[in-house]
Amino acid sequence: MPIYAYKCESCGHAKDVLQKISDAPLTDCPACGQPTFSKQLTAAGFQLKGSGWYATDFRGSTTGAGGTSAAATAAATSDSASSTDAAPAATACGGNCACH
Repeated sequence: MPIYAYKCESCGHAKDVLQKISDAPLTDCPACGQPTFSKQLTAAGFQLKGSGWYATDFRGSTTGAGGTSAAATAAATSDSASSTDAAPAATACGGNCACH
């Protein structure tokens, strides 16, 4: 079951509530009793981990989990850009795809 964040617009009381998706949203504030208790928009509660995900591939420092430094990424980008500017690659795709 998901956890929803609620906040009262009258008194500012905030609470996280474990509810079924099919349950009706709460409307009455448990602190002040006013019908101004509403769901808040929150970020997803999961994170992709491991090598190969953008969160580890583009960090500013080198990581042990397969990430590359920003300087290495910038150098690789400038090297590939300068090599494609000089002459087109002799490959089936022409060198202008994501595989090069």
